[in-house]
Amino acid sequence: MGLAKLADRLGFTRYWFAEHHNMRSVASTTPPVLIAATVAQTERIRVGSGGVMLPNHAPFVVAEQFAALEAIAPGRIDLGLGRAPGSDPVITQLLRISGPTADVDRFPDHIADILSLVSPDGANLRLTSGREYAITATPAATSTPQVWLLGSSDYSAKLAAELGLPYVFANHFSGEGLERALELYRTEYRPSEAHPAPETFLTVNASVAPTLEEARARALPQLRAMARLRTNRPMRELETVEAAQAAPADSMVDELIAGMERRWIIGDAASAASELRTLATRHGIDEVMISPIAGSYETEPADAAPGREQTLELLAGDLGTARAAE
Repeated sequence: MGLAKLADRLGFTRYWFAEHHNMRSVASTTPPVLIAATVAQTERIRVGSGGVMLPNHAPFVVAEQFAALEAIAPGRIDLGLGRAPGSDPVITQLLRISGPTADVDRFPDHIADILSLVSPDGANLRLTSGREYAITATPAATSTPQVWLLGSSDYSAKLAAELGLPYVFANHFSGEGLERALELYRTEYRPSEAHPAPETFLTVNASVAPTLEEARARALPQLRAMARLRTNRPMRELETVEAAQAAPADSMVDELIAGMERRWIIGDAASAASELRTLATRHGIDEVMISPIAGSYETEPADAAPGREQTLELLAGDLGTARAAE
């Protein structure tokens, strides 16, 4: 919560929570709960999901949750939607047997349902009797959350274009296929009433410190965690900087880390800000969302995130423009 409050004070545009389950290093299982807690302790920053993994949930429930959040904090709620499970197959099965959930194959239909349900006019369901049944996600809605479609594939880019929705490319996780996804989205975009022109932003991992040496040291725990994920090794608590530096050499992990280092923003404030501006200009992006991944040293408090806070503070000072954080 401290990081979100800091992002609010620094003037960042939005702060999002991902949906991940049963991961010991990720305390982000229920975005709607975290969003509610965050809007209550911040003043102006938009808060949202990055994203709700729609196949895990009944669309009507998602619509009700985010319509309620929008009523609590009008004009400050983002609903980012994705179709990935957000966990391993066992957890996915648990999520889908514990209640009615969405069919992955009907993902586009369920997005359309949510868009209708959260609107002030709601939606009409035609019963087998032929009678229409009116449904709204919340009574007397006066505004709606902004819906974004998340992804890192051709599928998500084409669907966002077809539905006339803003599109977020998950560059922090993949980094592959960015140019093609953006081209598909822009060339196939169908203007909608809410979004007459395409809107894009991408996410980027960043570790920023007064020196390059410190920035690289603080990035190492997250780099190692991502390398473990990509090599199907068990996820565990995030290491301290010292533990990551002392880890035994592993050629497979080291190769993956080298590749990720080239795509992540790691450096001092001036160089990091320059890289972010260049990235946004190169791809014609409307907004870049920063995922501050800087880890902690053993001497730093376990209930705080000084490295991540430092990343936001240094970037805010050097960019001086609208920003986003995750």
